[in-house]
Amino acid sequence: MTPAFSFTTHDVENQPEIMSPYNLWSCDNLLKAAVKLNGGQHAEQLLENYGHEVGHQLMDAGEQANRHKPIFQPFDRYGRRTDTVEFHPAYHELMAAAMKSQVHAYSWRNPSQAGAHVVRAALLFMHYQADAGTSCPLTMTHAAVAVLKQSPNLPAFWTQKLINGEYDPRALPAEQKRGLTLGMGMTEKQGGSDVRRNTTQAIKQPDGNYHIVGHKFFFSAPLCDAHLILAQTENGLSCFLLPRILPDGQLNQVRIQRLKDKLGDWSNASSEVEFQGATAYLVGEEGQGVKLIIDMVSLTRLDCMIGSTALMRQALVQALHHTQHRVAFGAKLIDQPLMKNVLADLTLEVSASLALTMRVAKAVDLASTNRHEAGLSRIATAIGKYWICKRAPAFANEAQECLGGIGYVEENIMPRLYRQAPLNSIWEGSANVQCLDVLRALRKEPEVKTALFDELNTAVGKNNAYDSHIKTLITAFDEQETLEVRSRLVIEQMALALQGALLLNAEDQQMAEAFCQTRLDKQQGLVFGTLPPSVPFDEIIKRGMLKSYTNSIK
Repeated sequence: MTPAFSFTTHDVENQPEIMSPYNLWSCDNLLKAAVKLNGGQHAEQLLENYGHEVGHQLMDAGEQANRHKPIFQPFDRYGRRTDTVEFHPAYHELMAAAMKSQVHAYSWRNPSQAGAHVVRAALLFMHYQADAGTSCPLTMTHAAVAVLKQSPNLPAFWTQKLINGEYDPRALPAEQKRGLTLGMGMTEKQGGSDVRRNTTQAIKQPDGNYHIVGHKFFFSAPLCDAHLILAQTENGLSCFLLPRILPDGQLNQVRIQRLKDKLGDWSNASSEVEFQGATAYLVGEEGQGVKLIIDMVSLTRLDCMIGSTALMRQALVQALHHTQHRVAFGAKLIDQPLMKNVLADLTLEVSASLALTMRVAKAVDLASTNRHEAGLSRIATAIGKYWICKRAPAFANEAQECLGGIGYVEENIMPRLYRQAPLNSIWEGSANVQCLDVLRALRKEPEVKTALFDELNTAVGKNNAYDSHIKTLITAFDEQETLEVRSRLVIEQMALALQGALLLNAEDQQMAEAFCQTRLDKQQGLVFGTLPPSVPFDEIIKRGMLKSYTNSIK
């Protein structure tokens, strides 16, 4: 008798369930501790609410916004020039939610509140885990306020609607909108980070405004209501506010040439443009463009730190979830010694990056009233931007590897995190630019070196490896003639020293001791997962687990 056949080829087993929605604030003890330590706990309800929204709605919106890239629409159906970009509805959902929760403006709406920049950093940290692309216009809108506040000749509605407005994607003159977003366009083909090579011209008109003729090679978020740009005047490189729609409702003479086909950051549009006599308004004084824009760049560099740390945090979340629920060779991955080494190392990296990021946010908060914090903000921003952003790509790949082959498949978030990882080390000045900026600050602003070592000295005496590292760091400045060529290594050592100091001064001594033993005493190799056996792997991994999952590991 012929046996009956079963058409079930296999049952799906030994595969994790898709992660359940979770609250990115209440479930993240690392974030909560860092925010509390730096004075941002007063906004816990706002952070709780946005953490829920990000984890329950915006993670999915981020996926959709990246699956459906922006589409350039240069003309309408009748051939009229529109220079518009079509975004998926999920992009608008992300922008609206972020602006409603003040991701772009909390620090400006609460200028007298201690810890305002820390709270705003936490908001962006959570948003970035859902989508990095929308974080670009949110970052630029936030940072632009620092520049516009220095230009009282501009109509007040520009600053007011940046700070207090809601998301309004309509193509209308700025004065008619409920809220505004700002982008920026600094770099040109021939100059890149060397903006003094810019050739774009600003020609003053009888009405006091300017006409801009030239181009920008990177013009980010081209549908923003206006952009801050740099252009040459008779008195040198100057800063201008260039609106997208003019007061009479006409499209400004900004012609989008194409959208960039980028490695990552797919939800956001970046473009190349030409200015064909575009109307713009002078910000500040002629010839002071670079000086003005530095205030904006310092804030966007902080956001690069926030973004890279957030990316690493979400990659760690994914790695921990997978290894908790996957069995190999008779045991859960998370219980196997070598995987513990990797996960503990990744957790250390996130903890140290988050500590430095939130400490810089605190320094920005206090910079206007405290000389030490001003100096620390100046130098630690460049140090942190260099180090944290350089660590992110290798980190994302290591976390991706924890998932195995499925971590390389576009059905989950890991490939998107990996593609995104290199961006922040390039944006707002590459690694070499950051190193040269640190050297420039040390040379021209001696108070920043004082601030740096005053901060580092707060942890002296708490760990032998740390103390030895500080002594070595001091001698690194002895040979000035070779300092530039050695600057990457020196600034790496500065970053590790700052991270070590911050962890030693926090409450988690196990984390601090492990960091100093491995990063400062050099008891690890050149890749993640090479910690010595003496590190308390389980305890450190628990620190990185989401709160709701912590009790499920041994």
